[in-house]
Amino acid sequence: MRYLFNFTKYAHSPTKKIMLTNLKLKSFVLAMGICLFAYPLFATPLSHLIKMPEPHTHYFEITTTVDLSNVPYRKPHIDLKMATWTPGSYLIREFAKNIEAVKAEINGKPISISKINKNTWRVARSADVKKIQVTYRVYAFELSVRTSFLDDSHGYINPASVLLYVNELSNLPQEVKIDPFKNFKVVSTALKETSKFTYIAKNLDELIDSPIEIGNHKVWDFKVNGIPHQIAFYGSVKVDSVRFIADVTKVCEEAQKVVGEHPCDHYLFIMHNIGRGTGGLEHLNSTTCSVSRSAYESERGYQGILSLLAHEYFHLWNVKRIRPKTLGPFDYENENYTHNLWLSEGMTSYYSGVILQRMGKISNQEYVNRIAAEISSVENTPGSHLESAAEASWDAWIKYYRPNENSRNQTVSYYDKGSLLGYVLNAWIIKSTQGEKCIDDVFKYLYQAYYKKLNRGFTDAELEDAFSKVAGTSAKPLFESYIYGVQTPNYQGLFNEFGFTWANTYEGKSIPYVGFTALAGKITSVYRGSSAYVYGLNVGDEIVSVNKASFEGVDKLLADKKVGDTILFIVKRDGLERSFMVPVLQSPLASFSLTDQKTLTDNQKKLRMKWLGSL
Repeated sequence: MRYLFNFTKYAHSPTKKIMLTNLKLKSFVLAMGICLFAYPLFATPLSHLIKMPEPHTHYFEITTTVDLSNVPYRKPHIDLKMATWTPGSYLIREFAKNIEAVKAEINGKPISISKINKNTWRVARSADVKKIQVTYRVYAFELSVRTSFLDDSHGYINPASVLLYVNELSNLPQEVKIDPFKNFKVVSTALKETSKFTYIAKNLDELIDSPIEIGNHKVWDFKVNGIPHQIAFYGSVKVDSVRFIADVTKVCEEAQKVVGEHPCDHYLFIMHNIGRGTGGLEHLNSTTCSVSRSAYESERGYQGILSLLAHEYFHLWNVKRIRPKTLGPFDYENENYTHNLWLSEGMTSYYSGVILQRMGKISNQEYVNRIAAEISSVENTPGSHLESAAEASWDAWIKYYRPNENSRNQTVSYYDKGSLLGYVLNAWIIKSTQGEKCIDDVFKYLYQAYYKKLNRGFTDAELEDAFSKVAGTSAKPLFESYIYGVQTPNYQGLFNEFGFTWANTYEGKSIPYVGFTALAGKITSVYRGSSAYVYGLNVGDEIVSVNKASFEGVDKLLADKKVGDTILFIVKRDGLERSFMVPVLQSPLASFSLTDQKTLTDNQKKLRMKWLGSL
């Protein structure tokens, strides 16, 4: 995959890390940058050779060369670092834990290298030392989209978890050379290839944002509006490749229509088809998606795969270009906080459904049914009434990726809440503009105003202002109520504007409820405010009996119960038996539905056409 590089654009790119040590180095980059990027006539300051001679041991063997020959580097030492996290997955993962056997040498002679903190190795140098080599091994045996993996069937490299970097050189080009295991014949990455299995990244940000798949996977080429795309397809599955590529092409085409402009000139899907999928992770010009190999065999599973691909592809715009100001340039050692993951991730989830509906993969009724189910899920989560979307975004680093038995009671997913807010904010814009504009226009505005014109991300205030500008009225009340607050939207009034009747199908029904879940006879969660919660049942309790009978699951337990009954629980806790009398209460849960109104007003028809594209 070849592409031209616009250095002038890059010099002001929102992904550039401002880490130049002095004016002389900055002048050097500007003077030499085009030559280095277009034609690597000079040795890159940082290069990595990756070997895998014994893939069954799960070790990558790395040689990183630091060459300061053309760089005005003054420090008496060189610090090589390993990232602690990878962008798109907001958790400190301590990738350095998998590094071992770190050694350094100059001109083939060993020199001292010492670890000075959890993720930094230091090599002392005199002024005349321009080139050092550091070798190390990385254990890679966690097959997820956020980590790296190697076995005798393939290798996958998430660069943040494998390659060392030097802060002072992070704005300069880096070279990666892959020396595949002898049985591996194919390498796929979005990086520019300069020679066989040798690639160049413009800087550290691009390198970390460019995963690499190595093995014997299939490679499918196709174009989207003239732009080259590839799918690197690992794993043996039953799939109609012609249909699949055609559907992926449609996904990409619909995604591009939202903003109206494609931000890159090539794109790569890396797909891992395994026993149990682990999701997806977005990158600058690519994505890695991990799906269950059996999912292709059912229509629901197949739609799930397309939805995942739509989500990750839409990240090309939302978060990779349209981004909160704090998400880039990145600090790869520490948390990068934002209030706006509800937009960056949640709105991307919202658009994955929109894309499938717009391409005709799901009907309008299926789409609104999904909306009702998604809202039901969020509103039935106790934590959604305690934690705002902004708070959930900010605390992603300590909560979302570290759930416990009480998470449902105190937190809400910024994915789910953000997707729900997509429906709410879109409906508000359509109504406010009488069908002239929709939420697509917000993303168009953010793309042009901040990515294209200012070459940076937006602030919290600028994001709110973008919604206000598009809607022609202040978005402040909505942001205060639904994004920074936990107020429940008026769904009934909202959807009535579009000719749909909103209802709770549980309303008026007597539904017994005790408020816990169990697996294999042990309590796995207890819902805040439920009778189980109030009367003392705990997560981890082993249920010995209920009303002196054996426990066969919550559904069977409640099958013959009615509201007002009392249940005697005998449980074993810490090896000791305890008894609890728990009343059966009316279920507080809701099951929402959206049904088409038989007769629509002209205004409802107009607004619905803007929302769904058809009546």
